[in-house]
Amino acid sequence: MDESGTIVYDATDKVLGRLASVVAKQLLSARKAGNPIRIIVLNAENAIISGPRARVLADYDFKYKLNHPRKGPFFPRMPDQIMKRTVRGMLPYQKNSSGRNAVRDLRVMIGRPTNLSGEELPSGHTWGDTSALDRPLPVKFVRLGEISSSLGVDATRWGGQ
Repeated sequence: MDESGTIVYDATDKVLGRLASVVAKQLLSARKAGNPIRIIVLNAENAIISGPRARVLADYDFKYKLNHPRKGPFFPRMPDQIMKRTVRGMLPYQKNSSGRNAVRDLRVMIGRPTNLSGEELPSGHTWGDTSALDRPLPVKFVRLGEISSSLGVDATRWGGQ
């Protein structure tokens, strides 16, 4: 892990929970060591959730409709916000300030910005190690972009299908 700087992950074909746990652990350990780093996750709409399509979509629909539609608390519908909320759930967000500050160091993006396209990254940026996350795709899975579309997000807003 870098002493300082920015670590970049590509979420394409990565299982959401596995990627989120790696990111949360890095954010918290760097914050506690006194050298906070920034983490950028690209292509959030291409992250996957394993399981039968109907069950996964029903679970997220239940989470979205769980609370009052005007009073909240509100569950995110955009793929980048779903991923950020998943990482936040793995941090001590409400217990101490290190969890809240760690969430501030996380950026999740839909797609890939022009400055981070290609294999060459700007100075101070490094690719995160995803060797432990690289596995074959499960037989049954749903992408975050499809979940967002089923929750009512217009896919043209984020460049989806």
